[in-house]
Parts: sequence; structure tokens; C-alpha cells
Amino acid sequence: MKSITINGSKRESAGKSASKTLRNAGQIPCVLYGGDGTISFSAPELAFSKLIYTSKAYTVVIAFDDKELYSAVLQDIQFHPVTDKILHIDFYQLFDDKEIAMDIPVKLLGDSIGVKIGGNLQRNKRKLSIKALPANLPDHIEIDITDLDIGDRVYVTELENESYTFLHPDNTVVCQVRRARALIVEEVEEVEEGEEGEGTEGEESGESSGDDKQKDGKSSGDDKQKDGKSSGDDKQKDGKPSDDGKKSVEDSKK
Repeated sequence: MKSITINGSKRESAGKSASKTLRNAGQIPCVLYGGDGTISFSAPELAFSKLIYTSKAYTVVIAFDDKELYSAVLQDIQFHPVTDKILHIDFYQLFDDKEIAMDIPVKLLGDSIGVKIGGNLQRNKRKLSIKALPANLPDHIEIDITDLDIGDRVYVTELENESYTFLHPDNTVVCQVRRARALIVEEVEEVEEGEEGEGTEGEESGESSGDDKQKDGKSSGDDKQKDGKSSGDDKQKDGKPSDDGKKSVEDSKK
């Protein structure tokens, strides 16, 4: 892992008043612990810009005026709640034979095939916590996502390495390709269109059958009406006396 050198000055006085004086002078009060004793020191605020305002991970070499050098890592940092300026920084001393826990950034390599066909890449973890010896701390953890299709996930167990140990549960998802919402909506619309098409065909068939039945019923009704009318006419004709009958009645009266 790459290192950043910070030139510091040891300080004897501590407390709120001394820390405030240092900040007014453009210095940041710091503490180095983890060794034989705690060392209080200060360093210019600008010296921490590359260490703090970056997504990369670095170890630190703290150099004092007496030419003492200490390898360390950033352990904790305090910011002002309003101005967001640095108030205090804690460093933890490194030893070659002692493992250290540290957050390492994740670097994705390649273009996912799932993204190419419309999926969305979701990064669940941009940094992973590991535990390793200082010499084995990586600058970043690489993940090749070229073969990652829609619905595929990368779990932390797939990134196991002999040089360090992950401090996460085995089911931790680092990244995944999810189906885009637009694709889901499009598929739903296609299904709905298919159902509407089937419904329309059924309605048309029903209407045709109804029309045919109505026509058949009307024809039967007309035929029945005609048959009934014809029978009535015949009955009326049969019941009406003929002219010859009328004449016979009149002759008998005479």
C-alpha cells in the first residue's frame, strides 16, 4: 500500500485551550497510540488533504523534528459539526508482525454484459474491511464484472485471499446487476397487451355468435309470424259464408 508522509511536531501541552490555539494557527492536534506510549503532536491542516479527501487508502509515515519515524494508519477523525473543519485526528501505530484492520476501496474492472443489455449496476460496498499484516495491505480490491449478467451478484466469499481476511459476513453482497425498472415496465405492458388481444378476439367471436343467433331468431320469428298470418287468413276464409250460400238463404225466405 502507498504511504503519505506527514511532518509533525510533538507537543507537551494538551487540553481544549491548547488545541484551540493550534487550530487558530492552522495546525491540527493529533495523537499517535498503539505503541509503548501515547504521542501527542500537531501537523499543518493542509498536510492531511491527500489522506482524508480521497477515496483511496494510504498508510502514513509520521516524521518528527528529531528524525523519528513512525508508521501508522488513520484510526479516527473528528470534524466540526457546522464548519466541517478537522478538529482532531487519531493514528494507530503499525508493527510488521501485528495485523491491522483497515477499510480498503473496491475497484471494478470490465464492462458487465448485464449492463450492456439494459441492467443497472448496483455497488453495495464501495469499501471492504479487512485484517492483514501491514506488508499485505492492498491499495484496492479488484473485482472483474465482465461476466456479471442481470440478476448476478458478487459475494465477499468470492474475493477471499490468503494475504488478508474479510471482516464481513459471508452473505455480504459487494455488487450486483439488477433488472432496470424500464425493462420491468416494458415486460408488464407486453403481457397486458397480449391479454387485451386475446380478450378482443373473444369479444369479437361473442359478438358474431350473438348477431348470428339474433338473425336466426328473427328469421324464425318472421317465419312463425308469416305462418300464423297465413293460417289466420285461411281460417277467416273458411269461416266466411260464400255468395252462393247467401243466395240460397234469401230464396228460402221468399
